Amino acid sequence: MEIKVYTRPNCQPCKATKKKLDQLGAVYTLVDVTEDAEARDAIRALGYKQAPVVVAGDQHWSGFSPDNLKWAAAVQKGVA
Repeated sequence: MEIKVYTRPNCQPCKATKKKLDQLGAVYTLVDVTEDAEARDAIRALGYKQAPVVVAGDQHWSGFSPDNLKWAAAVQKGVA
């Protein structure tokens, strides 16, 4: 399962999300929405206005959410 993290510079919840995914050993792609207008528009279309936005398979959420990150990492590893 692909995990994408849409971030902004100097965003503390974004940093916490990346750190947690690293601790969990997840493979993910970072997208800086300040540099990618298409990505920014895509997350706005999902209804999100603040970073981070995490898209994991067909699930998505905004903000630092350790439980959701654990779930995504487990699914990615085939454990869940």
